[in-house]
Amino acid sequence: MKAIVLTGIRKIELVERPAPALQHPTDILLKIMRVGICGSDLHYYTQGQIGNQIVSFPYSIGHECSAVVTDIGKQATRFKPGDLVVVDPSVSCGVCDQCRLGHYHTCRKVRFLGCPGQLEGCLGEFLVMPEDCCYSARGLSADQAALVEPLTIGYYAVQLSGDLKGKKIGILGSGPIGLSVLLTAKAAGASAIYMTDRLDYRLDVARQQGAAWTGNPDRTDIVADIIQREPLELDVVFECCGQQTAFEQAMKLCKPMGRIVIVGIPETDQSCFPVHDARRKGLTFINVRRQNECIDHVIDLINEGRIRPDFMITHRFGMDQAARAFELLAAYGDGIIKAIVDVN
Repeated sequence: MKAIVLTGIRKIELVERPAPALQHPTDILLKIMRVGICGSDLHYYTQGQIGNQIVSFPYSIGHECSAVVTDIGKQATRFKPGDLVVVDPSVSCGVCDQCRLGHYHTCRKVRFLGCPGQLEGCLGEFLVMPEDCCYSARGLSADQAALVEPLTIGYYAVQLSGDLKGKKIGILGSGPIGLSVLLTAKAAGASAIYMTDRLDYRLDVARQQGAAWTGNPDRTDIVADIIQREPLELDVVFECCGQQTAFEQAMKLCKPMGRIVIVGIPETDQSCFPVHDARRKGLTFINVRRQNECIDHVIDLINEGRIRPDFMITHRFGMDQAARAFELLAAYGDGIIKAIVDVN
C-alpha cells in the first residue's frame, strides 16, 4: 500500500509498505478516506519532536482520519464492510488504574496513532484498529468524519471548563483547535466569545463563525481592548496556541476565581507564569489531555446541525502532494486553516 512518511526534518516521501492485516479477533481493517494534518504532525515535521517524544526516521504520521470498514475480525460485531467510521487514534489498555477510573486518555500504557514509539500513523491507504476505537459516522460525510477528532479536543476543553451558559470567554489562538472550542462553546451557550490570533484571515473566519470580538496581538493591546469591553474580565480563557505570551495574556484576562484552560501544545519544554497574580486571583488551571469519551457527542452535534465544521477545510491534497501540504501549513500560507489529504 502507499503511505506517507517523514524521512527527516521537513522531508516527506510517498512510499510502498505492506498492507496491515487483522491480528486480533476484535480488529477491524479500514480503508482510509480522509486524513487531517494536525498541529502536532507539524511539530514532528518541523522539529522532529514534541517534548521527549522524539522521532526516529523514517516515521509514519497522521491521526485524524475517516475510514471505510473493509474487513472485520471474528469477534467484531458492531460494524460491517462498507460502514463509514470515525477513528479514535488513542488505544488504551483497559486494565490500568486510569482506565478502571474511566480516564482512558491518561491510560498508563496508551498507544496513539502517529506517535513516536507507539503506533504507525494513518496517512496510508489501510489501517487496522481495535473495534472499540471505531465509531459509526452515519449521517456524516467523509470530510466531516475526519474533522471529528480535532473537534473532540475543543468539546472536551469546553466540558472541563464547567457550565458556559451565559459566560463570557476568551480563546487565544484561532487555528483549528481554537475554532473547535468556539463551535462547541457556542453550542454550550457562551454569551460572548473573544478571540485572538496573529493571522488576520483566521480572525475573519472566527468572526464569521460567531466571535463577538477579535484582535491581533501584533497590532493591538488585546488585554486592554478586551478589559475595556469587559471591565470585570472573562469567566474562562482557553489558551489554544501554546505560546508563552498567550499564557500571560490569559492570566490578565481571567477574572478572580476564573478558569484558564490550557489546550495548545507549546514548542518549548517549559512555560512560566506570575505565580502571585495567579494566587491573588485564585485562578484554576486546567490542562487538556486530548479527549475522553467525546466522539459520539461530537458526531451527534454535527448530525443535529448544532455545529457546522465544514468551513475549517480550506485545502485538499492528494497523497502525492503531502509535502506541499506540510510546507503550506508550516508557512501559514494561502489562508490555510485545515489541510485534508484525500487518500481515496
